Amino acid sequence: MSPEPVTSHVSPTPHAPAPPGPLREFWTAFSANRGAVAGLLVVGLLLLTALFAPWLAPHPPNATNSQVFLQPPMWQAGGSATYWLGTDAIGRDILSRLIHGARLSLSIGLAVVLISIAVGIALGLIAGFARGVVEIAIMRLMDIILTLPSLLLAIVIVAILGPGLMNAMLAVAIVVLPHYVRITRAAVITEVSRDYVTAARVSGAGTLRLMFSEVLPNCAAPLIVQASLGVSTAILDAAALGFLGLGAQPPSPEWGTMLADAREFVMRAWWVVTFPGLMILMAVLAFNLLGDGLRDALDPKLKR
Repeated sequence: MSPEPVTSHVSPTPHAPAPPGPLREFWTAFSANRGAVAGLLVVGLLLLTALFAPWLAPHPPNATNSQVFLQPPMWQAGGSATYWLGTDAIGRDILSRLIHGARLSLSIGLAVVLISIAVGIALGLIAGFARGVVEIAIMRLMDIILTLPSLLLAIVIVAILGPGLMNAMLAVAIVVLPHYVRITRAAVITEVSRDYVTAARVSGAGTLRLMFSEVLPNCAAPLIVQASLGVSTAILDAAALGFLGLGAQPPSPEWGTMLADAREFVMRAWWVVTFPGLMILMAVLAFNLLGDGLRDALDPKLKR
């Protein structure tokens, strides 16, 4: 009898774990920064508050009550559960005005960033591709804007255009515009020398295709970081203009305007100044923390 063939049993090689996807890799790097996660939660809370402001506010923001002038918060002597955070000098509910002010202030910040980033990308792409006289003219204009104090320049622009919310938004957009132009131009100059741009140019791609299809997507990371930081700058500058009477006009429940209305009552009623100031502080800090986290997650050199 012939011997039975010997069969060897080889254990299969375990498969290597699949590499994490880009979104999971981004979230891993982002969530390592606890401050950034806290900023994201606060920004999300502010956005939800602004979105559902008509349903969250216990009173209309501009409704007055002559019986409750400068009523303190509910936990202080003389306070009432009807007005949790007290009332202002003409009997308006501060909590309701803060909630509606979140909608107004965040709208200002987002609108300013959208305007400035659209114009800044266009000018940065033109400066990065055209070079020569066009680049010099654009960048020298941006340098002139940067040499002037941002708030002073915004005040001058609003003084020329006239006080109002739209003019304040335009003024702040002009003030923050140079940052987006410089970031876009620097990224374009770095990217145009890479092989994929050369290959696209050799294959017959036109200038517009090179700008928007090849180069711009690879410049998105620094622009996203700057946009998140720019929202906080826009909110702060718009609040400063509102405090000076050049931004949103009364009775708009904008946080800076609320501070301006409460200046003469600082010593008598601390709550009319403290709560709007805390909202500005919280919003600006949250967007700054979010921007720092995005920078750490999107920049390969800073990933842990």
